Amino acid sequence: MTVLLNQFLLLGAALFAIGVYGVIARRNGVAVLMSIELILNAVNINLIAFSAMHGDLSGQVFALFVIAVAAAEVGVGLAIVLAIYRNRRSVDLDELDLMRG
Repeated sequence: MTVLLNQFLLLGAALFAIGVYGVIARRNGVAVLMSIELILNAVNINLIAFSAMHGDLSGQVFALFVIAVAAAEVGVGLAIVLAIYRNRRSVDLDELDLMRG
C-alpha cells in the first residue's frame, strides 16, 4: 500500500490549520505553546514527505533541526509561562499587560 504525497500534505495542512486556530483563539499560555508545536509538527510532516518523494535526506535533516528548535522553544516557553503563573496566579494571555507603556 502506497501513501500518496497528497495525503501527507493534507495531514500537514490540517495540523497547521488547527495550530493556527489554537494560537489565535486560545487564551491559555500552555495551550498556545501546544498549538505552536502542532504548527511545527505540520512543517515536519511536509519536510519529510517531500524528502521521501525526492529520495533526498535533506528534508529529514531539516526536520531534526526543527525538532531541536521546538524542544528549546518549549523549554523557554514553559519557563516563561511558569514565571507568569507564579507572579499572577493565572496564565491567561489577555490579562498580561507587562509590556504596555
